[in-house]
Amino acid sequence: MATQFDISVIIPHLNEPDDLRLCLMGLNAQDVGDCQFEIIVVDNGSAQMPEFVRSMTPNVQLVRELTPGPGPARNLGASLARAPILAFIDADCVPAAGWLDAIVRTFKNHPDVDFAGGDIGIRPADPDRLTAVECYESVYSYRARRYVERDGYAATGNMSVRATIFQKVGPFGGISTMEDTEWGQRASALGCRITYIEGARVNTPSCHGFDELARRWDRHVAHEFGEATVRPLGKLRWLVKCAIVAASPVAEILTTAGTSKLSRWRDRWAALGCVTRVRLYRAQRMIELIWRDDAAKHLDMWNRDDL
Repeated sequence: MATQFDISVIIPHLNEPDDLRLCLMGLNAQDVGDCQFEIIVVDNGSAQMPEFVRSMTPNVQLVRELTPGPGPARNLGASLARAPILAFIDADCVPAAGWLDAIVRTFKNHPDVDFAGGDIGIRPADPDRLTAVECYESVYSYRARRYVERDGYAATGNMSVRATIFQKVGPFGGISTMEDTEWGQRASALGCRITYIEGARVNTPSCHGFDELARRWDRHVAHEFGEATVRPLGKLRWLVKCAIVAASPVAEILTTAGTSKLSRWRDRWAALGCVTRVRLYRAQRMIELIWRDDAAKHLDMWNRDDL
């Protein structure tokens, strides 16, 4: 059936009203020519429903998904979408100029492309004085091209897919899974083709400090532990990986020295210092999970008040 929309933008939201406003402002500023798009904001149980979205932009739906997790929220949005292309963006991401146009042109000009990922950059608090965490995240946190070209998945903060392909692959997993990685693996197993869209960039705030960054890694490490320990010799392999992670900062000297993401040497040294701290923290958490498996408590974290 024909639709009036060319693309549906789906935004999961949880307790981030200020960020959501900036995201919607970025969408309203998109120069899309004759392209028609709708926006579906799916609230995931915020303390206050973001009713302001109804007056900020035309063609918007505001709905609520009470099952915790961005995956279920995105699934509801996809089920309500009325366009042949779905574009997923996080509420704290601001689309750069040309984001929607680049996505639509890619799918129209390349009918063999099934799903895609675009670049994700850091939106620093002060571009002239980056914090150590901002330096680290600029280099390491959002390596979107590598996710697409090497690993075969797109980060769901900037992922687009044909609606028919999403239906074929099936929904995102729940909060206990790394939903973008798992969905991409299923899509690739079905023979779906992924591409990287150079011009489709979004920018997201960095973590405010190391504690927030550490909580993010707690969840990642917990997911990895659950997957690793169900395999033969899982805990032994985990200990070997732990040793590799602890020693890995030495190899990052060349990475930080040669990165094009940072132009100042002080920022490169700050990135190296932070990645060293992160890797040692990860190794510590990996050891702790061997002796005290508390992975489950870290798997339901998504902008919750107890973070």
